[in-house]
Formats: sequence, structure tokens, C-alpha cells
Amino acid sequence: MQLERNFYNGQFVEPASDALIAVYNPATETLVGHVSAATADEAIAAVDAAAIAQKTWGKLTSIERAEHLRALADALDTQAEAIGAALASESGKSHSDASNEARYAAQITRYHAEWARRIEGEIIPSDTPDENLFLQREPIGVVACLIPFNYPVYTLLRKIAPALIAGNTVVVRPSNNTPLSAFEIAKAVVKAGIPAGVINILTMDHATAASVCTHKAVGLITLTGSVNAGRIVLDYCKANIAKPSLELGGKTPAIIEADADLEKAASAIIASKTTHCGQLCTAVERVYVHESVYEQFLALLKAKISAVKFGDRAKDESLMGPLVNASSQKNVHAMVERAVAAGAVLETGGVLPEGPGHFYPPTLLSGCRQDMEIIQEEIFGPVLPVLKYRDIDDALAMANDHQFGLSSVLYTENYRTAMKVANAIEAGELYVNRTPADPYQGFHAGWKRSGLGGDDGKHGMLEFTQTRLVVMKY
Repeated sequence: MQLERNFYNGQFVEPASDALIAVYNPATETLVGHVSAATADEAIAAVDAAAIAQKTWGKLTSIERAEHLRALADALDTQAEAIGAALASESGKSHSDASNEARYAAQITRYHAEWARRIEGEIIPSDTPDENLFLQREPIGVVACLIPFNYPVYTLLRKIAPALIAGNTVVVRPSNNTPLSAFEIAKAVVKAGIPAGVINILTMDHATAASVCTHKAVGLITLTGSVNAGRIVLDYCKANIAKPSLELGGKTPAIIEADADLEKAASAIIASKTTHCGQLCTAVERVYVHESVYEQFLALLKAKISAVKFGDRAKDESLMGPLVNASSQKNVHAMVERAVAAGAVLETGGVLPEGPGHFYPPTLLSGCRQDMEIIQEEIFGPVLPVLKYRDIDDALAMANDHQFGLSSVLYTENYRTAMKVANAIEAGELYVNRTPADPYQGFHAGWKRSGLGGDDGKHGMLEFTQTRLVVMKY
């Protein structure tokens, strides 16, 4: 049975207590390993090590830090199969998908290494003739990184790569549902020769995580998680006025215009809804269809979603995998039951399967209303509610009538409609004639309750910097 130790100050450390966190395969419900649960003293020691290391790491030239990041990316590629094996066992993903996630994490690491010569300040005109104003970009210090369960390998590097190139050091808390892959990443950190204390990875309970996030050396807390988790992080930030960077809930609306390529749109939406059992922050969560093509499009969705089968992806990669745990399975089913009770029509799915594994069938709901819970709250599962609309203004009003504003989707062949939605949608992203994929050179940032700050691209990297203004009199 696999047992992983916490990694900080450049080494895997013998645990200070006997407390363990059990890790289960959600497709089989079998125990696949244990990880050591860090004590508060261990967690504080990790932050202290990161703070000491940052003094040296931050003084390296950015091109020297980039060389370290490229070495880490190479190590991730070398370790991709081992990282993938761990991720597949703890997440229910197929081995190929899990290994590819590690390779994609290497890609974003190389991307952020390229910022080495592009982290720029500004020269600002002064009102005084014998004076210059210089605005410099500086590291923040120690960054606490709180990683979700759904894409834990990619998201871990998505956060630490920009933090490191900017001159920060990190303390990472992986999800307790998917921690094994994080320690395989730690082995890549060792292989790459990253200096001790720059990257620290520890599993812990919520109380211990609080001791990390409220440590005086932590200047930024970055989280991908739920709105409730975001509120907790904001409370942590109060202790030392740490900077928050939060990617929170999503409820992606997809607007289907009458002139859309309906076949293409239906295929993409079902793929979005069933990839990783719908456990994506940007997965399509509600579909608005023009009334003139509503019945036709609903039939397409039903045919395509009914063709998706679920099961253990270790045996058959064509299957849709499981939800993360029994609680998630129960919550998704309860939302479907409440939707049907409120008047939604169950087109397919919606039945709890028998046997082991936290599976849920791909489910399609028609006859939904804007005020239903299934439209207003994040599902985070393979359930797709569908509504009809009269015109694009009606569709925009419903799409924007929401607490979330992370991502959005529009299918149309009319550029005027596309521009109207692009200028009116209340979301951080709009994807036209495709479903979300978070290009790492873009900027993944939510409006409303979907977050503060964001990830990816230049603006995501700059999240990990602070400014210093130098006023130079001469």
C-alpha cells in the first residue's frame, strides 16, 4: 500500500505524528494509498523554510529562475507516466488522460518560464522637471496554493509556475481527495534540482491549512474551489492582509442561436458536460436554445448524451468516469430529484446506479425555468438543463441573471450577434462556436461570485507580483 510523506525544505520528511489521510479510487471505492497528515508545527516549518528560501530565490535573475522552471518541466515530462498512474488511481481518470495532464502541466511551466525577460516595470512622467518615477514589479514573498481535486496536476503547476518566475516561493496544499499525484510532482521537483524550500507540498486538515494561510510570511493565497471555500480564504487573508487570488464556482451558459451549426454545438456541449463526469469549473451547466430550433436541438442533445456510457476508465477509456466521492454523487442526484419535483422533465438519466463506484448517468432535463435551483446553482456533475428563449436579448437576460460569471458559450454564424454577446455577457470569458478550454496564454478570471484575480497569461503571472514606486530626484 502506497504511503507518501510530506515534502518541505527540499526533502520528504518523516511524519511527526501517526495521522494519515486515506485515498480511495472513486471508480472502485478501493483504498489506493495513504498520505501523512501534516501537523501544525510541520506546516509552520514549511512556511518558515519557504520564507528563508525566498530571500535567495527572489534575488536570482529572472532568467536563472526560468532555467529552473525549464528543468522542472523536463522532469515533469520524464515523470509523466508515474504522475499519471498516481492521478488515475486517485481520480478515476484514464491513465492516458492523467499522464497527458502531467505533460500539459509541463507545457504551462515552460510557458511561464518565458516571462523571464518580460516582467516589466514602467517609467512614469513626473510633474517635477528634475525627477523620474520608476514603477518596479517585485515578488510578494511566500504564496499558499490551495489545489482542487478535479485537475490537480495541471492546476498545481498553473499556480506555482507563475509564482516562481515572479520570485516567490510556495507552500502547496493538494486536495485530500487527490494528493498522491502531488507527491509524484514533488519527486520531479527533486529530480529538477529546485533549491530547497522553494516548493513545499503538504497534505493537511482544515485547521492546519488555516495555520499556513494565516502565517505572517504568507503574502498571497491562491485557491481554485467553491464560493464557500473562497469565503474561508478571505477570512484567512484578514489576519495579515494577504492578497487573495480566487477562481471559484461557475455555471457556464451556452446560447444556441437559430443559425448555429446544431450538430457541432450538440456534440461539443455533451463532450463538455461528460468530460471528467462534468467536474470542470467551465463545463456547460445550462443551455439556452432559440425557440425555433428548440425541439430539434433537444433531440440532438438527447441522442448524444444517451450514447455516453459510464464506468471504470481503467478498463475502457471510452467510458465516462466517476464523481469524486459519495457525497458528490448524493448531492448531484438530490439536485436532479428536486428539479423534477419542481417541474423539469427528465429526458434521460437521473437514476442512481447500483454497484461500486461514485458514478452518475449522463442526465438531460428539459422544461426548466430560470428560477429553478438546477439553473441557479452549480451542479458539478453530468447533468444538463435546457431552456428556450425568444430572441438574443431574452437569452442574454437569462444568461446574466446569475450569481456566477466565470465562462460562457455562444453558437452562431452571425458576427453581429457574436459582437453583441461579446459586449454584453457578464462573464470573464466568452467562447464563440466552441466550448471552454482555458488557453494558458489567455486570462482565466471570473466576474461576480466566480472569483477575484485570475490565472494564466501575462495578467495571471502579474497576480504574483507587487509594485514599488521609486521617486528619483536629481
